[in-house]
Amino acid sequence: MNKKNFRIGAATVASLVLLVAINAQAAEDFQITIKDHRFEPTELVVPVGQKIKIRVDNQDPTAEEFESHELNREKIIGGNSQAVIFLGPLKPGTYKYFGEFHQDTAQGLIIAKDS
Repeated sequence: MNKKNFRIGAATVASLVLLVAINAQAAEDFQITIKDHRFEPTELVVPVGQKIKIRVDNQDPTAEEFESHELNREKIIGGNSQAVIFLGPLKPGTYKYFGEFHQDTAQGLIIAKDS
């Protein structure tokens, strides 16, 4: 690879990294807490057509998995730790999620609707 092609390739990679960073920053922030093997809030209302960032704070000493077949997401959150889940843009509707390790108590809904 010559210097010119290398510079073009490096510039393209840098542009893509910048676009990813801008898109991640543009996501609207939401919070879900896991405590006593339950999600709080149990219903999270988010805007339609926007990227969202959900910070999941697991306050239990044991791990839990945020899972949603409808949202195509699985994320293990260690005990007493946090994770970030990016979603969207979502169409109007209700999307179920649950805790894989405590399905009997860890249940929730993400409701995407116009504001």
